Amino acid sequence: MAVPTNQDTAIPSIPASLQHLAEVAEQVAATTKKLEKAALVGAYLKQLNNADLGRAARYFAGHQFASHDSRTTNVGGAIINAALSEATGLTNEDLQPIYVRLGDAGEAAFEAVKAAGHFSEQSISLADIESLIARLSETRANKDKTRLLVIVLSRATPLEAKYLIKLLVGDLRIGLRESLVEDAVARAFGQQLSAVAQVNMLLGDIGETAVRARANDLANVEMRLFHPIKFMLATPAADLADVARTMPDEFFVEDKFDGIRAQVHAKDGRVAIYSRTMDEITHRFPELIAPLQQLPNDAVIDGEIVPARGEKILPFSDLQKRLGRKTIGDDLLRDVPVILVAYDLLYADGHVLTDESLESRRQLMEQMIPREGTIRLSLAKRFCEVAALDDEFDAARARGNEGLMIKSPASFYKPGKRGREWLKVKRAIATLDVVVTAVEVGHGKRRKLLSDYTFAVRRSADDEELLNIGKAYSGLTDVELTEMTEWFTNHTIQEFAHGRVRLVEPAIVIEVTFDRVQESKRHKSGYALRFPRILRLRPDKKPDEIDTLETVRKLVEANTN
Repeated sequence: MAVPTNQDTAIPSIPASLQHLAEVAEQVAATTKKLEKAALVGAYLKQLNNADLGRAARYFAGHQFASHDSRTTNVGGAIINAALSEATGLTNEDLQPIYVRLGDAGEAAFEAVKAAGHFSEQSISLADIESLIARLSETRANKDKTRLLVIVLSRATPLEAKYLIKLLVGDLRIGLRESLVEDAVARAFGQQLSAVAQVNMLLGDIGETAVRARANDLANVEMRLFHPIKFMLATPAADLADVARTMPDEFFVEDKFDGIRAQVHAKDGRVAIYSRTMDEITHRFPELIAPLQQLPNDAVIDGEIVPARGEKILPFSDLQKRLGRKTIGDDLLRDVPVILVAYDLLYADGHVLTDESLESRRQLMEQMIPREGTIRLSLAKRFCEVAALDDEFDAARARGNEGLMIKSPASFYKPGKRGREWLKVKRAIATLDVVVTAVEVGHGKRRKLLSDYTFAVRRSADDEELLNIGKAYSGLTDVELTEMTEWFTNHTIQEFAHGRVRLVEPAIVIEVTFDRVQESKRHKSGYALRFPRILRLRPDKKPDEIDTLETVRKLVEANTN
């Protein structure tokens, strides 16, 4: 491992300002080149003392707190709008055209504070922001949260206001993923990127990892359980010929379950379950806790929570009844029983297993996890010929599952990566994962619900610009629409047409199906979905996981060939 080049340089003692961080963020946003982004952040991080280094690394990664810290601020659009109005003296009517034109709360905050023109010359420090975020997490009443935010916004510069709001919303939207922050840390302190990424995974804190990188203290770091580790992702296979081109002579085949991805941490009787959005969901599945406490070893398990009664897999729509509920009553436990199907092992009995082969990881799981019961090991069949997968796919669908997962036995577990060592073969109908950008009041019996959803895809995997591609009116139940109406009301960026139409925070992911894709000048994406229908809410996915314009273009090409 390389020794940092700045070990003999005195660590700065001057507190870092939010203004300086924001200026660097603007530079990062201005370039599309990943190496330039990492270099800009790395050069900035080198200038900070250790306390600010930890804060800045977290903030650039889009985290208000370390990943192992379960605190949240719960600051939504309504609080931000009220605080911005009070801090700037602008009315809702003044703010409305700004929101409508920009569609981004941070950008709107910049213009509102600039228009007010009475911000302070005194800079806000990163320590101030850390204190504010901590106090917001401890404060329950919305009016008290608003008051705290007004105090800071009243003395913020336009750029400080912009990035404070972006941080509270949870998305800087400057094209900077956590992996690029890891790269920046490695560059700043002369460390290997792989070592930085590994320590960040083990600790669940990019801030602490950055401080350790500066001190050349990345060796012999033990796994810190009870923080979510990024999930390894699979790549959709175009067809079975694609599987044949990609997979080795032998490969594992498992059912692709229609549930929610789950990561279990279990140690010394404590159990935590995390979703793919890195949220803890243990309380929603209390029947899983006791069986997981009986595991013979400390473990981190990757798997799927599936609604099931005995061997029968139930529809995903049944599982949706339990998602988003604060409390799970006896009726739900009885009506919607669930199981955890375990299919990977990241850690066991004090050992990190991500750099072991999948074959080795499964051998360990077979010693720990039963084949049946509430916690059960997935059935992985070994295949040598792709031709046999047609019948296997049909059998998986008959069992109530989505399709197949195809995995290389030699594959390592790569947190947060989507590679071709894991492939998924899903249902034949076309679907897209999209994010809701605007909602409208429905008609008829739904005239009091926000039931009409406009949705978007990302421009690309590296460009987070959202491009609207369609609007759907059907697919969700009245219960789901009622719950989502409350959420959208509390997370409205701006409303117009007397509240019938709302621009909303782009945070809710839905899965839509449709008849076909056609070119359209009506949407910024250049395409429109014909007869789109909502298949389901996807609370297990974040907006940065939705489909891209490239996926849409491939669907168009497939339809024209």
